[in-house]
Parts: sequence; structure tokens; C-alpha cells
Amino acid sequence: MPSFTITGEIDPFLHVSLRKGEKIFCESDAMVMMEEPLQVKGQLRGGIGRALVRRMANDESLFQQEIEAVSGDGDCLLSPALPGSIELLDVAPGADFVLSDGSFLAAESTVEVNPRLNTLGGGLFGGTGGFVIMEARGRGKLAVSGFGSVFTLDIEPGRETVVDNSHVVAWSSALSFEVGTPKTGGGFFGNIVNSVTSGEGLVIRFRGQGKVVICSRNRSIFKARQ
Repeated sequence: MPSFTITGEIDPFLHVSLRKGEKIFCESDAMVMMEEPLQVKGQLRGGIGRALVRRMANDESLFQQEIEAVSGDGDCLLSPALPGSIELLDVAPGADFVLSDGSFLAAESTVEVNPRLNTLGGGLFGGTGGFVIMEARGRGKLAVSGFGSVFTLDIEPGRETVVDNSHVVAWSSALSFEVGTPKTGGGFFGNIVNSVTSGEGLVIRFRGQGKVVICSRNRSIFKARQ
């Protein structure tokens, strides 16, 4: 199977080693370097319907890159669009992951990234793809990227974890989640007022058992200040 390695500490590369016949898929324009035995081509992965939904739902490109070791073994280097870190996740039956907007970087060909209906609250208020979000299923390595540094939280049963909506990269599908405003004890309208005045915005409350990958930077605030 392809070997995924994160290379470098600041704005790292994703280094992938493939044996002849192996292939991966990645976000469009992610490929920085590849050796001669490898070939890259654009793919409407999952067909035109799923590609269009993926484009509208998760800010991903319509076409994705497929890199295959055709004439022998070879290595390639991939890089995310925004400066930041990369996290490797193991996708397996019962260990699926939901991806926030723009977080997908690459995956083994045995992993499928498909649309899934979001919760009503997430669709109305969240920044995770609206009413349709993307979910990674299958078995294999999945590489996601976050703006700035990334950190993986281990969520335990019986303890709610609250994360700012704009800092969530990916999370375990097994987790239940709710999008809303920070709780202040002042009721619904008090929470909204506090959210506006504090600048905290929306948050996601996670419950259950699983992982949440978060990043240190807020992409929306960064773009607004340019």
C-alpha cells in the first residue's frame, strides 16, 4: 500500500511512496513533484453528479488528481493550498471521518470521499459545508490539512467538548455534534449577544467518543484582514 509521510516542520509536504500499480487521489493542484514512473491525470471521481456535489458542498475542485505508479515504483510530494500543517488519519469500517471545507488533501484509492446530509443546525449555521458535508469512508490513509498548526483532540464519553466552528478540520463520524453559539447562561438571545460582542462566533459541541482535528488559524478572519 502507498506510504504517507509528513516531511518538514513549517508548511510541510506530504511525501507519498508508491509501488508499481498503486495509486492515490488528491486535491487539484496538490502535486508539487513526482518521479518519472508516476503519472497524474484529472478525474471526476465518483462521476459528474458526486463531483458537482463535492464542489458545491465542500469547496473542493470539480476535478481531482489521480497519481498512479505506472512504469515502476516512485515518490511524489504534495502540498495543501493554504499554509499550515498536515494530519494523517486512518479510515476504516466504523472509523469514518467528516471533513470541513477545504480540508481534504489526499487519500489512498481505497478511501471514498462522498457527500452526506448535514444536521439541520449545521446546515443553517455551520461553516462545514452547509446542508451537505463530505465523509471519508473505506479503508486506508487520509491526509487532511489545516490553516496553521493542527492538533487532534480525543473526545471521551460523558464530557462535551466545544470548538470554534472556524477551527475544525475533521472529526470522527461516530461523534454527535451540534452547531450553535457559546453558552453564557443568559438564554438564547443572551448567547447571541455575547457571541457578537465577544467575537467568538459559532461553535460546535462534540459528544461521544472519537477524534476531532483542529487548526490554530481562522481562515475567514485571515482573508478579511488582507
